[in-house]
Order: sequence, then C-alpha cells, then structure tokens
Amino acid sequence: MQVDEGATGDVIKRLRRAEGQIRGVIGMLEEGRDCADVVTQLAAVSRALDRAGFKIIASGLQQCITAGEDGEDQAVNLERMEKLFLSLA
Repeated sequence: MQVDEGATGDVIKRLRRAEGQIRGVIGMLEEGRDCADVVTQLAAVSRALDRAGFKIIASGLQQCITAGEDGEDQAVNLERMEKLFLSLA
C-alpha cells in the first residue's frame, strides 16, 4: 500500500519540521541548555513524528475503505494497518 499523494505533502512538511526541531535540540545540548528545556523540545519532536505516522496510517485506512467499497477483500490490509497503528501507540 502506497502513501496517498494527498497525504505525502503534509507528511513531508511535518517531517521537515521535526528535522528542524531535532537540529534545535542538538544545538541546545551543545550550548549546555537546561535539561527541562531539552526534554520539552524532545517531546515536541516525538509528537511531530507521531502525527506524521498517524497521517500515513489514516491514508492507508482510507485506501482500505475505498477498496472495500469497490468489493475488494481488505481484511489483510486492515490487519496490517492495525499493527502499524499499534506500533505508534
């Protein structure tokens, strides 16, 4: 199952934002910033990555629904999407 083209742009945007945040965290560590500030930024990066993953899963689920409406058996794909979702949860 491929990532839907409509979701790809949003996912890439989220990942680029996370990439910038990670660079910021590295800079904070190099500057010797307070651990609470560093952890706060790490949590923000983690949320950004989770959102990107959930967007990909939502796209896959939408594809499963569309294929199901077209009469295709999607039990295997839905099970796969559930496993992916749980891996992020």
